[in-house]
Amino acid sequence: MSKTYTWGLGRRKTSVARVRLSPGTGQILINERKSDAYFPIERLQKLLSVPFSVTESAGKYDVAVNATGGGVVSQVGAVVLGISRALAKADPNTEANLRKHGLLTRDSRMVERKKYGLHKARRGTQFSKR
Repeated sequence: MSKTYTWGLGRRKTSVARVRLSPGTGQILINERKSDAYFPIERLQKLLSVPFSVTESAGKYDVAVNATGGGVVSQVGAVVLGISRALAKADPNTEANLRKHGLLTRDSRMVERKKYGLHKARRGTQFSKR
C-alpha cells in the first residue's frame, strides 16, 4: 500500500519550502519538527492554517515541509505558498478560492543589491563639510 503525495514548492525572499501533502489527520511537520516548535510565534502559526481554513480542509491532510534559507518570517511565507499550491493541485476546485485570498501569488520582492561607492543599496556616505 503506497501513500499518494501531492507536492508544492513555495518561495519567499531567499527561503525555499518543499511541501508534501498526504491524506491524514492535520499534522504539520517542518524540518521533522512540529510546526509550533519550529515557529514559536503565535502570529506565524496562524498564518500556516490560513490555506486550510480558506479551503475548509483543516484536519484532512498531513503536511511535511523541508524549509531552507532566509529568516523565520520568509520561511512562513514560503511554506504558506507551498501548502496553497499543493492544495490547489490536490483539489483543483479550491484554486479559485485560494487565488481570491492571494495565497497562490508569489511575493517577488527581493533584497536590492549593494552598489559600489555606497554603504548599502541606496544609502550613501555621510556628508562632511570639513
